[in-house]
Amino acid sequence: MAEGVGAQPLFGRPAPPPQTGWERLSELWRRDERQRYPEETVNIVKSAFTGGVVGWVYGGLPAFYHGRKAFIEGSHGELFQNRADAVQSAHRAGLRSFIRYGWRWSWRVAAFVTIFNTVSTGLTAYRNKTTISNFASAGAFTGALFRMHLGLQGLAGGFVFGTAFGIPAGGLLMIMQKLAGETLHEKRNRERRELYEQKLAEWQSRLSVTEVLGQTESNAQGGPETETARESRSY
Repeated sequence: MAEGVGAQPLFGRPAPPPQTGWERLSELWRRDERQRYPEETVNIVKSAFTGGVVGWVYGGLPAFYHGRKAFIEGSHGELFQNRADAVQSAHRAGLRSFIRYGWRWSWRVAAFVTIFNTVSTGLTAYRNKTTISNFASAGAFTGALFRMHLGLQGLAGGFVFGTAFGIPAGGLLMIMQKLAGETLHEKRNRERRELYEQKLAEWQSRLSVTEVLGQTESNAQGGPETETARESRSY
C-alpha cells in the first residue's frame, strides 16, 4: 500500500505552469527540483549585496577623508612618538568615520534596492509582463516608504522621487535585457514551458510503457486460463 502511495506522483500527470498571478508570485519563493530558487529571487539577493557595497563606498570614502582631515587639523597641539604614529592615528580616525558613515549609507541603499527589486519583480510576475509602470510603481512605493516618517509632505516627496528614480532605472534594465535577446521574465516563461513539455513527454512515455506491460501481463495470465478451460472440456 505504501508503494502505491509513493508511486502515484511518479505516474501522475505533471502540473501545468502557473496560470494565475498569485501562483506565479508564490513560485518566486519556492525551490525547484534541484533545490534552487528562481533566478529573479537570486538577483534580488545579489542586488541587495551590491547596493550595500556601493552604499558603503559612497558614504564611507568621503567620511574617511573628512575624518582624517579633521583629525589632522585638530591635533596640532598633540604629541606623537614619531611621524608614523601620527599617520597611523590619522588613519584610525579616518577608518572610524569610514565604518560609521559607510554603514549608515550601506544599509539604507541595500534596503532601498531590495524593496524596489522585490516590488518590481513581484509586479512583473503577477501581471505576467515587463512594463515601465512596474518599475515606476516600485520606485514610488519604496520612496514613499522611506519618507513616510516625515509626514504627508515627506510621503509625497518620496513618492515623486521614487517614481523619478524607477522610470529611468526600469528603462535601463529593460534595454539591457532586450539587448541580451529576451527579458528575464520572458526567459523564465520559456524555461517553465520547456520544462513542462519535457515532463509531459516523459510522463506520456512512462504511461505508454505501463500500458504495454499491463497488456502483456494480461495476455500472459489469459493463456494458462484458456488451456485449463480446454482441458476441462476434453474430460
